[in-house]
Amino acid sequence: MRMFIKHYVWMFSLMGLWSCNERIQTRKIFRLNQVQGVETLDPAFAKNLNIMWHTHVIYNRLIEYNSRLEIVPSLAKRWHISSDRRVYTFILRDDVYFQDNPAFEGGRGRRMIASDVVYSFNRLMDPATASSGAWIFNDRVDSIKPFVAVNDTIFEIRLLSPFNPMMGILSMQYCSVVPHEVVEKWGSDFRAHPCGTGPFQLQDWEEGVALTYRRNPHYWETDSAGIHLPYIDGIKVTQVDSKASEFLMFMQGKLDFMNGIDAAFKDQVLSKQGELKKDYQSKIRLQKHPYLNVEYLGILLGEGNSRSAALQNKNSDRRSTMVLTAKN
Repeated sequence: MRMFIKHYVWMFSLMGLWSCNERIQTRKIFRLNQVQGVETLDPAFAKNLNIMWHTHVIYNRLIEYNSRLEIVPSLAKRWHISSDRRVYTFILRDDVYFQDNPAFEGGRGRRMIASDVVYSFNRLMDPATASSGAWIFNDRVDSIKPFVAVNDTIFEIRLLSPFNPMMGILSMQYCSVVPHEVVEKWGSDFRAHPCGTGPFQLQDWEEGVALTYRRNPHYWETDSAGIHLPYIDGIKVTQVDSKASEFLMFMQGKLDFMNGIDAAFKDQVLSKQGELKKDYQSKIRLQKHPYLNVEYLGILLGEGNSRSAALQNKNSDRRSTMVLTAKN
C-alpha cells in the first residue's frame, strides 16, 4: 500500500544569521548537522537523502527542478524531443568547468563537454560500477548506442520506446556529470575524492565526524544581477548522531540551521499550534514548508494471523483501525 501524505517540515535558523546584510557578509561558513552519516560522495550511489544533499552541492545535472517543480536548464541550455519521442537532444553550456583536481593536467579543472555526459551515463549502467541507480536507464535506452556526443556541446539520449518520465529522471542525482580522469585516478575511492561542476568542492572529510566544503571559484552560475554564485565561502557539516545534541549545539550558536526538532524539546520551543513560543521568537527564525511524503505499509495476509483476519473483514472501520494500529 502506498499513501501520499502532505506534511509540514519545520526548519530553524538562528536569527543572528539573517538579522542584517552586514551580519551575513561577515559570516561566510554555513554550519549544519546531519544526524545520519553519509556513506559516499559518488553520485552513482546517491540512493538516500543524506547522500543526495552532498552530491547536490558538488555536481550538476543536465536539468533540474525549480521551487515550483518546473524543469529548468542547468548544464543544458535547452533541449528538444523528436516527434517519435525516442531521441532527446540537449544543447550544453560551453562555459562550465570541472573543479580543480590533481587528476587534470596542471591540476586545473577542464571544460565540461558532451562526452563527459556520455561517460557518466555509461558508467551508471556499467555492471562493474554496481550503481544503485542503474535501473533508471536499464531496458529504456537503446542497447547499441544509447548516449551520443554529437559534438562538444550537443548530447543525445536514444530510447527504445517513448518514456514520458525521462526528463524527470534526468534531474536525479544519479545523473550528475563526472570527469573520467578523476574517476579513473581514484577508482572505488572516488567516493571520498569527488569532483564535479557544482558550487562547492570537498575540502576535508573526517568520516563520522564532519565534512567541509569550500567555494568553487570557477562555478558557472550567476544570480539575476549577474553576481557569481555561491555567495558564501564554504559549508561545514557535522555528523552528531543525536537530535537532542544537535538542538543544544544550535542554541549554543554552533550551528546556523537545523531541520526538525527532537521530541524532547518540541513542547519547550513550539506551541500546540506549531508556532515559536515567546522566549524563542527573538532567537530563532522558524520556517514551515509543506512537502509530500510517501509511506509504504506492509500488511501480512496469511492463515492463522489475527490481524490478517480483521483486515479481510468487510467492516471498513475495523480495517482502518487495524491499519493504524499496525503502523503505530
